Amino acid sequence: MSKPLDVFCEVPCLTEQSRQLSGIALQKKWFKSADKRIIGQYLQKFIDYNSSQFRFIGVQPFIIGSDQNTSLTFRSSSFIGTIPLIASDTGKQIGDFVVMPRFTGRDRFEDYIEILNLLGTEISPEVIDSLPLASGKNFRPPLYLEAVKFIASLEALLSRPWRKFDNIEKISSQPSGQINWTKYINNEYKIENRLKFPTRKNILSEFHSEYAEIRYVFDICKNELLSSNTPQRIKNTIRVKLSFIEEKLYHHKPKATNNIITKSSDSPTVKTCKEQANKILNFNLVDSTAWRVDFSDVFEKFVQHIFKAVAKETGGKLFANFKFHSRTSKHYSWELKHIEPDAIYQKENLLVFIDAKYKSNLYNKFDNSETLKDDHRHDLHQIMAYTSFSKTDFKYGFLCYPSDQLELKAIKYKNGINEVTNTVLVMGIPLKKDSINEAKRLLTNELNELERRTTTR
Repeated sequence: MSKPLDVFCEVPCLTEQSRQLSGIALQKKWFKSADKRIIGQYLQKFIDYNSSQFRFIGVQPFIIGSDQNTSLTFRSSSFIGTIPLIASDTGKQIGDFVVMPRFTGRDRFEDYIEILNLLGTEISPEVIDSLPLASGKNFRPPLYLEAVKFIASLEALLSRPWRKFDNIEKISSQPSGQINWTKYINNEYKIENRLKFPTRKNILSEFHSEYAEIRYVFDICKNELLSSNTPQRIKNTIRVKLSFIEEKLYHHKPKATNNIITKSSDSPTVKTCKEQANKILNFNLVDSTAWRVDFSDVFEKFVQHIFKAVAKETGGKLFANFKFHSRTSKHYSWELKHIEPDAIYQKENLLVFIDAKYKSNLYNKFDNSETLKDDHRHDLHQIMAYTSFSKTDFKYGFLCYPSDQLELKAIKYKNGINEVTNTVLVMGIPLKKDSINEAKRLLTNELNELERRTTTR
């Protein structure tokens, strides 16, 4: 598939080095008024002009070569998203820079939504003020992504009663309450209307106007989620929920609106649903600006989900984001108040520390990059710091990286002075729902083996 004309460059997240973009080719397409003899200077200006945007999306640009052989290449991190770019020769907006999810499916958000549905969590795109994206709505999170979140918030709303007082006018046979005397006078000349008093009353009911507006937004989301815009896998998982919600809202008639007003008296559940509904209503009105999603958050929760399931099956316990607090009379300004592994697995005397790192190490196993070495050295020191809290001489820690395939490798570090051994298990886990069962099987066998070694010593 050819790259859209309004996209400057498109790379997957966790790319160590993208393909090189020739400076001369960039000059011909994007920097037409630049002097090709000193194109390297224009590329450096280009990086400087867009430095804040590149930092936002976690991309590092590099210049390779010199003079007319200069090229531009990029290293991406755990973020996905899109940023607008400024040309270095004119200062005007050019194409967008796009960082895609590292998935192979036909739809870039298909696996992402499937995982978030599985985890039962929400990780919303972070948006900043910027120039409108040149690619417009093509490279922003799609409407069905917001629709899925609205359905989740509506499910929570439907799980409890939402009643409000509606002020409605009814005909009463007695002159009690708030009577519309003007209307009564206009009709009372007829004898049969003498005892018909138009009275306004407050009635507590679920059939109020705000629920009708929520129903209107539900219909918009339902049409989007069942349309050709939404990947088939997401349709299959959401269809049952849509049927259930439609049945619950059967007696609520939709009321068209452009905005649902949030009130200070709204409960947190109602407020969340209203705010998500307004995102749906305003979706096509909001200019597309720079946005990002941090996949390291997604991967951390995914790893915790797998280890939690394994802990249940093996009879162990899992402590997610357990904090070790520092104890001192005086803190330095740069001092860490606590350290926090992503998870700790415990079963009797066995204590295993788990840290999830959404980094590209296992996608580049034989790359001699100093950056990769520095990243792994930092990760290794961190997991070994966590394992120091184990009382036993044999310390275990899992260092989990994303990978194309499921894999597990043990690395042992032994202290020759006191014979203490620290075993770091580097585990590659594909960020896909289909990989969970095999990952659980592999982990169960490994943890059982670690437990056996601990009890036999």
